[in-house]
Amino acid sequence: MAPKPIRCWSTQNPSYIKYHDEEWGAPVHDDRSLFELLTLEGFQAGLTWELILKRRTALKEAFADFDPKKVAKYEAARILEILSNPKVIRNRAKVQATVNNAQKFIQIQGEFGSFDKFIWKYVNEKPIDHALKSMMEMPVQTEESIAMSKELKRRGFKFVGPTICYAFMQAVGMVNDHLASCFRYRQINRQNAAFHRHKIV
Repeated sequence: MAPKPIRCWSTQNPSYIKYHDEEWGAPVHDDRSLFELLTLEGFQAGLTWELILKRRTALKEAFADFDPKKVAKYEAARILEILSNPKVIRNRAKVQATVNNAQKFIQIQGEFGSFDKFIWKYVNEKPIDHALKSMMEMPVQTEESIAMSKELKRRGFKFVGPTICYAFMQAVGMVNDHLASCFRYRQINRQNAAFHRHKIV
């Protein structure tokens, strides 16, 4: 019988475990996925990540599979329709912010070629490896997330404070904040090394 993998998240919640093992901290360069995770982190403000994971499918359906071009065109009637759906998180400010952010997201794509090119410059296109030994060492914001938040706000984004931006950076692998003892820490570092070798070649 194989030993249980060591995880940095102490949880028995199947959805948490799946997210930790398959997504969190793995580098994301697809614009639609970046928009999804930026949106989900904004929705999580004041709530638990468990609730976000429970409502993720409904939010994906409400926001056209997180296609920013489609969401950017949402009008008042569509926003009201979303707010009437009990399966989503019915927070008017967050729903309206998602539409607003989709519009700003598209502007960045037009300026930089992709949101990926714009956002990864905050870590010089290479994930930061914190090699954390305990959860107590994990920051809630950093110089990079503060700078990102400031620029996104300047460009008109909503729900993008420094703490939300740092959670986003963790989610999309801009930082590897798995504990060094966690099995995913080494896996992700190997993925990062392979990706950058491929870029150099």
